Parts: sequence; structure tokens; C-alpha cells
Amino acid sequence: MIADAVLRVVDAVFIDKESDVCEVSISFAFVGFVDLEEMAAPPARARADYDYLIKLLLIGDSGVGKSCLLLRFSDGSFTTSFITTIGIDFKIRTIELDDKKIKLQIWDTAGQERFRTITTAYYRGAMGILLVYDVTDESSFNNIKNWIRNIEQHASDNVNKILVGNKADMDESKRAVPTSRGQALADEYGIKFFETSAKTNLNVEEVFFSIAKDIKQRLTDTDSKEPTTIKINQPDPAAGAQPAQKSACCGS
Repeated sequence: MIADAVLRVVDAVFIDKESDVCEVSISFAFVGFVDLEEMAAPPARARADYDYLIKLLLIGDSGVGKSCLLLRFSDGSFTTSFITTIGIDFKIRTIELDDKKIKLQIWDTAGQERFRTITTAYYRGAMGILLVYDVTDESSFNNIKNWIRNIEQHASDNVNKILVGNKADMDESKRAVPTSRGQALADEYGIKFFETSAKTNLNVEEVFFSIAKDIKQRLTDTDSKEPTTIKINQPDPAAGAQPAQKSACCGS
């Protein structure tokens, strides 16, 4: 078993809701071990408690709100205590789509460059990737193309992607990336685009349900296209009778 130690650095932060200025004190906490092989394993189906297991990955620069989006979706909560992920963290939520139970295993990655070796190890097992930027931080938006290059290098070819512009609740005077630019970038790569707010819960459910639905459809289509197997080592009884008739005919 290949295991990776998961650490989280907890920043005890008070965020001024108007100015976003914060004071930070840092402490480290050991979260546990995760199995890299499990992350990269194919999705399990038809278990007792779910029909599909879908593994999602959140990527993007540090501070764009990936952990807050995950917390809002998985626990329905939002906190002004800012949590910076070191390495990998994950949460699980089971949803229903088209009368099927979908178990979402959502992995939250560190955005810092120094943890890139750890986080890219998880790309291969991801079935869907959410590329997150902060609408008030243009550099986080510009770096999306770098994150896409990482996906192209490390993830599977058929991985589903979705672009997410977070912190859409912020005052327009603080917005650095217009909605039109986010949509244009998504159109360039042929992927869906949502603007979200973990604080107000704007489009949080919608973005996770959207990518989960697309992945489920891809899995369903793949299942329906599986080729029929041909058994070449077991002769067909009917076929075996035909040569006998031909032999009798040739002998007469």
C-alpha cells in the first residue's frame, strides 16, 4: 500500500468582511494517512450504500477558497477562520442523481508550489477536476492555464473539468475578473463555468452536481459501449453439428 501523510496547517484567522484584511497565526495538525492506490483505483459500483463512487479534485492557487467551497458543500457551513491545506485533505458526501446514489469523494489540494509534488500524485485518480480562482484576484485567474497544463500532464485524458470563479459575493468594486472573462476562458477549453460564493452558498450545490452528473453520464455511456466478448475456447454446440453434416455429404 502506498500511503501519504496528510497534514493541515490551521491558520487562526479573523477576516474583516469589508476589507478582507486578516491576522494569521499558524499551527500544524496531523490529519492522517491516505492511500494513493485507493485514490487512483477505478470507481467502484453497485455497493450496498451507493451506485457510483466519483472522485473529484479541487485545484487552484492558495487562498481562492477551495477549502471553504468543500466545507460548504460537504457540511453546509462557512467559517471566517481560514484553513490553508498542506498536501491533501478530503471529505465525502453522497448525493442522488437520476435515482442513483452517487458517493462523492472530494479531495482538496494545497495551492502552494512547494506542495505540487504531493498534490499532482492525486491527479491520476481524479474523475473530475474543479479549477478554482478568486474573482478578486487576477493572478489566480491567470494561473488557471498553468493548472490546466498540470492536468494535461498528470491526469487521465478523459477527466471532466469545470471552471469555478469563487468569492462572487464580493463588492463589484473589488472584482478583478469580470464574468465575461471567466466564461471566455471556459469556452476556450470547452468546459463549463460557474461563479460561486462559499459564504452565501451561491451555486455551490450546482457546480458539484453539474460535474457529478457529467461524470455519471460518461460512466453510463462507457458501460453501454463495452464490447461483447467472444469465447473462442468453447465450441458452439450448434456450430459443431454443422461440420458433421458437411462431412456426411462429402462422403456420399
